[in-house]
Amino acid sequence: MPKDFQSTDLLKDFYKEWIAIYKEGAIRDVTLSKYKMSLIWVEKLAPKLRLCDISRVEYQQIINDYAKEHERQTTMDFHHQLKGAILDAVDEGLVPRDPTRKVIIKGKIPSKKKVKYLNQFELHSLLKSLTLSDEVSWDWFILLLAKTGMRFSEGLAITPNDFDFAHQTVSVNKTWNYKEGGGFSPTKNKSSVRKIQIDWQVVMQFATLVKDLPADKPIFVRDNNVYNSTVNDILVRYCKKLNIPVISV
Repeated sequence: MPKDFQSTDLLKDFYKEWIAIYKEGAIRDVTLSKYKMSLIWVEKLAPKLRLCDISRVEYQQIINDYAKEHERQTTMDFHHQLKGAILDAVDEGLVPRDPTRKVIIKGKIPSKKKVKYLNQFELHSLLKSLTLSDEVSWDWFILLLAKTGMRFSEGLAITPNDFDFAHQTVSVNKTWNYKEGGGFSPTKNKSSVRKIQIDWQVVMQFATLVKDLPADKPIFVRDNNVYNSTVNDILVRYCKKLNIPVISV
């Protein structure tokens, strides 16, 4: 590390430097933001904890305090993000021994999970209720996601060029970075790059919709201010009107 840390330095300072050296530029921005959020929690939960004072008890207390406000899986993620830095500090002789060994992961009781999917009848009712005019709209976007299973950011990045109407496919090879001002970004991972088969009806519908649109521009992005809450609000209205479970994108 550029900074010559001592065992008497604070954990929060070491962790901040560790993120800057080992994570910035090496991981996706969305993942980096999770590490930075973990740093905020370290600063909150252990503002004066020195590296030399990190024992198993001290580390377990940090995890326990974090778990009071988070579900178990989120607590597990926090543990793994912090553990990497601490093990490096152990290797450098700044922490006497591995304090993360045999840590117990706790967490709040999970809240009731929202329904993620509709059954075939419910989905048919939703799609039948969509207003599919000659103009691009969020109703068209909902249709695309429902028929393909794309993620929100993947659907935003779809351009007319991504459709292969002759072979009835649409290619997912990028995402739209709607959380940070827009622009194309890589997919979540390599396995997310894929071709999705679409039925003939979707082919006919989208072939007509996109025929006069710029081939390499996102179909559904009008400006850089795009929010998933906009689409979710529309879904809430439709689902409540149809008396079916409320889903979100």
